Amino acid sequence: MADQAVSQVIKKIVVVEDDEDFLTLVTMMLEDENLQVIPALDGEAGLEAIRLHRPDVVILDLILPDMNGWEVFMQMRNEAASKDIPVIILTNQGTRHDRTFSLHVAQVHDYLTKPCLPSHLRHSVAAALGENGREARRN
Repeated sequence: MADQAVSQVIKKIVVVEDDEDFLTLVTMMLEDENLQVIPALDGEAGLEAIRLHRPDVVILDLILPDMNGWEVFMQMRNEAASKDIPVIILTNQGTRHDRTFSLHVAQVHDYLTKPCLPSHLRHSVAAALGENGREARRN
């Protein structure tokens, strides 16, 4: 019976994305009975959703109307409740420098460029969920 309860745990994912159509697409890509996608259309709404829902993963666009995604990321890392939440960058900014900085300096969980295959996004989220809840994030 305890095994059933564990498998029924709903994982929360906050998606911070200002393009409503793309946000709908990401929600459809991640549609699963064990995942709850919480949308946010700008950085402030994203931070509010992160504080309120304490998600297991955050998917973050870097280009937002009110602040850039790095500002959201830095605020998350400065708050005890969100500093260890895995962040997946999903953005149009796809230079090698952006990716290298994101993965090796900022240490985001993953860096994906739009458009992205649904299988890549699902794999990245599954990997992030596998890390979340383990002893510590790998450096």
